[in-house]
Amino acid sequence: MISTLPLLVFFAETCVVTLSTVRTIFVSRGWKSLAPLLGFFEVSIWLFAIAQVMQNLTSPSCYLAFAAGFSLGNFLGVMIEQKLALGTVVVHITIREGAPELIESLKQTGYGVTALDAQGATGPVRVVFTVIKRKQLAKVVAIIKGFDPKAFYSVHHLQAAAEGIFPSSKRRPRGLIPVAVLEVGPLARQRVPAHTD
Repeated sequence: MISTLPLLVFFAETCVVTLSTVRTIFVSRGWKSLAPLLGFFEVSIWLFAIAQVMQNLTSPSCYLAFAAGFSLGNFLGVMIEQKLALGTVVVHITIREGAPELIESLKQTGYGVTALDAQGATGPVRVVFTVIKRKQLAKVVAIIKGFDPKAFYSVHHLQAAAEGIFPSSKRRPRGLIPVAVLEVGPLARQRVPAHTD
């Protein structure tokens, strides 16, 4: 049992930190139901791991196993979150030429688009906004690069959106995406749409 203890500690701490990393990301995205569930398992496993370490304070292998599990858990947590690609993002595109064609291409693919005229450092530009599922980011980036390989774009995580247009549905879904609410007074609240056509 003593020989397998460091391995158990390593495995337990890896699970703890992996769950912790994913849970933290869920909290930042506003996933209120999944975050507490992961937190329950995270703390339960952590209690087992720390108890084993405290009972074997003279064992350097337990310390090393705990530290190694912590490091690996961070790596695995980030990898899992990237593979899941959960949530919604807003893509800001700044383009100088080919903006009408890019906008039309995004619309034909099913993405909602908002475009604004703006002034860049070297002249007039077009700023295009689109809200998409994170899993669709690679496809949207490929469309952008197809029109302008040097186009500047940035991606921001979106905690909540409402009344959006997404290519996965033929009509605007209701109740499937958390609603962003803006307080405009002590009694009044107003929905804020993610974007318009």
